Amino acid sequence: MSNLRKILKGMEKRYAVYTALSPVSMIGEVLLETYIPLVMARIIDVGIANRDLPYVLRTGIFMVCCALFSLLCGALCARFAACASQGFSHNLRRRIFSKIQSFSFANIDKFSTASLITRLTTDVTNIQNVYQMMIRMCVRSPFMLIAGSFMAFSIDAELSLIFLVAIPILATAILFVSTRAHPRFEKMMKKYDALNARVQENLVGIRVVKAFVRGEYEEEKFKNAAQDLQKAQIHAEKLIIFLTPIMQVVMYVSIIATMWFGGNKVITTDMTTGQLISFFTYIAQVLSSLMMLGMVFVSLVLSRASMQRICEVLDEESDVTNPENPIMNVEDGSICFENVDFSYNKREDNCVLTDVNLKIESGQVVGIIGGTGSSKTTLVSLIPRLYDSLKGSVKVGGNDVRSYDLTTLRDSVAMVLQKNVLFSGTILDNLKWGNENATEEEIIQACKAADAHNFISSFTEGYKTVLGQGGVNVSGGQKQRLCIARALLKKPKILILDDSTSAVDTATESRIRTALKDICPNTTKIIIAQRISSVKDADVIFVLDGGKISGYGTHDELLTTNAIYKEVFDSQQQGSGDCDMPGEEGGEN
Repeated sequence: MSNLRKILKGMEKRYAVYTALSPVSMIGEVLLETYIPLVMARIIDVGIANRDLPYVLRTGIFMVCCALFSLLCGALCARFAACASQGFSHNLRRRIFSKIQSFSFANIDKFSTASLITRLTTDVTNIQNVYQMMIRMCVRSPFMLIAGSFMAFSIDAELSLIFLVAIPILATAILFVSTRAHPRFEKMMKKYDALNARVQENLVGIRVVKAFVRGEYEEEKFKNAAQDLQKAQIHAEKLIIFLTPIMQVVMYVSIIATMWFGGNKVITTDMTTGQLISFFTYIAQVLSSLMMLGMVFVSLVLSRASMQRICEVLDEESDVTNPENPIMNVEDGSICFENVDFSYNKREDNCVLTDVNLKIESGQVVGIIGGTGSSKTTLVSLIPRLYDSLKGSVKVGGNDVRSYDLTTLRDSVAMVLQKNVLFSGTILDNLKWGNENATEEEIIQACKAADAHNFISSFTEGYKTVLGQGGVNVSGGQKQRLCIARALLKKPKILILDDSTSAVDTATESRIRTALKDICPNTTKIIIAQRISSVKDADVIFVLDGGKISGYGTHDELLTTNAIYKEVFDSQQQGSGDCDMPGEEGGEN
């Protein structure tokens, strides 16, 4: 029940009104349905028995009117329930998505992207269906059970004892199924996660799959995931399929018993023919309502797994939150790391950054270089609080990043990540992510600085060119330049370029570095790179090795003081020399 309250919390008023109107309409339908058999009994016992055709016609027309009004109530109930359930799912999905947006990277890593997608889609749909069933059947079934039983007892209390045998059998069957089905459906939802993960991974990497001709291999992996889900579904649902035949057997046996005992009562004149026919209708209504109630109960049990998974997301607290009285202004782009340790799993014995100390003045151009896995990206991710440090403090503008309002801090820091992400829409739409109020002049200036204006202008639609999903219709280097332009439009105090010019040639990279100095001279620029040429002109260069600062200084200083930096420089210089040597030898020959 606590999970249900959490899920229902915050429902919009109009959907709550629809939720209330649905059962009210349903009650009207049930009252009329239980009244119609009485009218039918009068037609048989009075009109037909006395051969009173006018009475039969009058009562028949009245019964038809009751049926039509019952139909109207049922239609209204269905409409209100549909509106309520659709609004409920819309509200719930919006809450979940909003919650996910507040998550830190660590929170998202905990759930995985595929699992969050399943919870937003399949799990919410499961609960939506149950919600619609609840506001209809959870009112109709008990009310019909009570009303039908009352009418049946009013006709013949002795014959109604059949209910006392049927109800415990149905209740036992429902309880047996519900207690054993929940764990199986939990397992099934995990298989949904695995299948979604396989689909997502394959579609995102479809170009790689085709390039390596691994289509058959991926098809086999998908087939295995689909088969695992199928087996889990069969295992979970084979309990449910036994419930319907059990209910039907109980219902038919009850009707047969009613025919036998009721028929004898008609023969002995203890019951009229009309009463017996009405009693058949009431016993069908009562047992059908029990069956529906049972299915609702089973559906509730099945949806428990989905409710629990959704509540896990709603209950999850972000690792990164605003302080009580946040600082709302970042003074400058100065950065200071003081004895910083960081671990993804928050374990001190598994830190990827250890005892990091560095100081960067506002407006400096800073280079960060290091081998693969040296935690360069992790280091800069602590600046805008994408993660929080395990120990020590990270300061921006003289204040600990944990003391800032998150929006204020992140608006002051622009990151161009290793993986360039563009969204469906036009080039202009993507650029305005940096500043939705940017003028045309500002956009063009930023694109020129990122060396992107020329290739954008070469497109027929220019800045209104529609990008495919992920920017599939532009090259890797063009993506990088668009992302740099988008970051520049933020006019940040700190600009972080995480290996963001790796897909462009050295001449283009040189033009971008020169333009950055002109367009944002007071912005602190942090350049993470693999190429020494990308950072050698920086004011200070930090060398990372194994999550620690191995050394820092200018290019010339590091060549004489840091063995790692010199080794990288020499290897890259040697690589360049090797490329030139064959040409020279070929020329001589």
